[in-house]
Amino acid sequence: MEEFRHSYSRLCKESGAEPQETVLQQLQGLPRGRLDLATQSLTVDTCRALGELLQKETLLTELVLSDCMLSEEGAALLLQGLCANTVVRFLDLKGNNLRAAGAEALGKLLRQNKSIQSLTLEWNNMGAWEDAFATFCRALADNGALRQLDLRNNQISHKGAEELALALTRNASLQQLDLRWNDIGLLGGRALVNCLPRNKTLWRLELAGNNVPGDILRAVEQAMDHNRDRQTTFRENQARTHVLSKEVQHLQEEKSKQVRRPTLRPERASAIRVGQLQEALNERHSIINALKAKLQMAEAALALSEQKAQGLGELLATAEQEQRSLAQRQAEENRLERQVSRGGLGRSRQGSEDLERLRAKEIEHLTRRLEESEKAMQERVQRLEASRLSLEEELSRVKAAALSERGQAEEELIKAKNQVRLEEVSPWPDTPGFHSLRCPPGSSSPAVITGDHREALLDRESENASLREKLRLKEAEIARIREEEAQRASFLQNAVLAYVQGSPLRAMSPQK
Repeated sequence: MEEFRHSYSRLCKESGAEPQETVLQQLQGLPRGRLDLATQSLTVDTCRALGELLQKETLLTELVLSDCMLSEEGAALLLQGLCANTVVRFLDLKGNNLRAAGAEALGKLLRQNKSIQSLTLEWNNMGAWEDAFATFCRALADNGALRQLDLRNNQISHKGAEELALALTRNASLQQLDLRWNDIGLLGGRALVNCLPRNKTLWRLELAGNNVPGDILRAVEQAMDHNRDRQTTFRENQARTHVLSKEVQHLQEEKSKQVRRPTLRPERASAIRVGQLQEALNERHSIINALKAKLQMAEAALALSEQKAQGLGELLATAEQEQRSLAQRQAEENRLERQVSRGGLGRSRQGSEDLERLRAKEIEHLTRRLEESEKAMQERVQRLEASRLSLEEELSRVKAAALSERGQAEEELIKAKNQVRLEEVSPWPDTPGFHSLRCPPGSSSPAVITGDHREALLDRESENASLREKLRLKEAEIARIREEEAQRASFLQNAVLAYVQGSPLRAMSPQK
């Protein structure tokens, strides 16, 4: 790493900046192939120099930049240099508070870099910027080299989880994804579960600390088990196919060597051997296909059996709880019986008295509850009675007002009728004073007065009818509440009597 150290110093001086002493000290004793600058506060000039060096570096395979307090510009310069790197396999950017610009720079890195297999991004804030995180997820979908991704504590919401789910449906290389301690929730968990059937490579997905329900976590774990089994079967088949291919290639080479010999028997034996191996290879392929079909059937049967087992487990838990409660009651009764039988007559009487006092306390508690319920019922009935009385008073006032108005209307009607009679016996209309007798100045006609009073009477009658209807509803509600309270009181009395008559304490009490 001495050459890397000198190059870093030279680039810093060329850009007019002094190299950082802490970085130079770290570069002095590093092992070959690994650059560890963890907890070093890197400036923008240092990031620019390191980015230029990483473009052409061919020895570094691990780069650790955790807790370096990288700025947005410094992170972008470093990641830009890594875009052209072809040897770095492990990149650690933990705890650098990467935000929108950092997420976009990481997306560009995932699109262009084809060598990074492990990326650690724990303790950053990329999930808080939804658009930038969506850009990162789209780049992840197109990446074909990354095997492990750590996104713990990145404030990823359910929308970010949905973007990750879309990326996982297209990604065919990622094997391990750590999403612990984010804010994915129920919606994000469902999106991830729905995308897993279309992903065949991911065999480890961590979702603890995300407020994801337990059934979704179990579904994720089941999908991961299926992918692990599929990967194991695929690797075994690939190894067997590789071995058989080597054997076939070896036999073909032997056959090509034997072609040059004049004898024909070795050639025929080789041809026979090649044919046998080809048949064996075909048989292995058929066996593998059959095993794959059996595996799919077993997976379906396993899912069905797990559902049945879950239902039976719930029933079993309920039955066990009931059995435990019955056993506790039985043990308590047996203990009381043993105490009574061991204590002799005096102790039995004392125990019986204690049991009687206990029963009396329980009866007193039930009686107190009954009295409180009756008291509450009586208070409610009193309130309803007061409301009914107020409605009756209001109805009586309205009736009195209606009667008085009706009397006034009848008097006016009588006056109008008398006026009409006077008009009938009055002189001809041409007679002077006719109009003055028929309609005095400033007064309304009798027909108009009669119509107004009739309308007022109708309004009063309709108001009386509505008040009567309200009073009837209140009385019905009072009757219903009284009936309910009577039923409740009867039920409590029956419960007290049943408890007193059927209690095991009474059976154990001494006879007087």
